[in-house]
Parts: sequence; structure tokens; C-alpha cells
Amino acid sequence: MSQNKMEKNIRCPLEYGLQVFGGKWKSRIICVLSKKGTLRYSSLRKEIANITDAVLAATLKELIADAIVARQQFDEIPPRVEYCLTEKGISVVPILQNICNWAGAQHREGNEYIANECLKCDYNKNNGL
Repeated sequence: MSQNKMEKNIRCPLEYGLQVFGGKWKSRIICVLSKKGTLRYSSLRKEIANITDAVLAATLKELIADAIVARQQFDEIPPRVEYCLTEKGISVVPILQNICNWAGAQHREGNEYIANECLKCDYNKNNGL
């Protein structure tokens, strides 16, 4: 029987924060929902370039489990499901903006590999990216 090398109980607040909003897709989903408000799955998928349905669904489940994103299902035909940020999710937006500001200042100019959703970000508009 194998044991996990790391404890499941995260003791460092920074580790917790990075687990909640770190990674390639979580911050992008949070940023899109902060700008657009409530979105249906298909609209969210269109806003985030190059994400697969499986990855989007899994990432949304993680964000819902961490109470960053809320999922509301309506009893309609056809079924309708909407996603939005919770109060906890809204509270992380300024943190992500500060990280973006810092990273933008450190980012090399002329980098052609900028995510499409990042091109729409207020930080990038204000800094000529």
C-alpha cells in the first residue's frame, strides 16, 4: 500500500491559496467571470481559448468545491446552467489583479504568447499589450 508523499492537510496559507486559484485555467476562469458576470457553460467555453470541455468541466468542479464559483441549475427545457463568482471568488479578484500587475511588469516586451483572454484585461490595455 503506497502513501502520499505530501499530506492532504495543507498547513501553509500560501499553499492553500495557490491550490484554490493557481494553475493554468482557474485564474482565467475567475478573470472571465469577474468581467462578464454570470455565464452559461457554452459562453464561458467561448471566452477561454484552447480549453477542452473535459478540462473546463473538471476545473469548474474544483472551483465550485472551493466555493469560488457558484453553479445554478434551472428546471427548464432545455436545461440551463449558469456559473458566477461567489463572494469568496470576488474577494480573490484583487489578488489576481495584483499578481497580474507584478507579472506584467516582469514580463518581457514583445512576447507573442499572450492568452486571448489576457489581451482583454484592463491591465494589458493600460500597458500597451
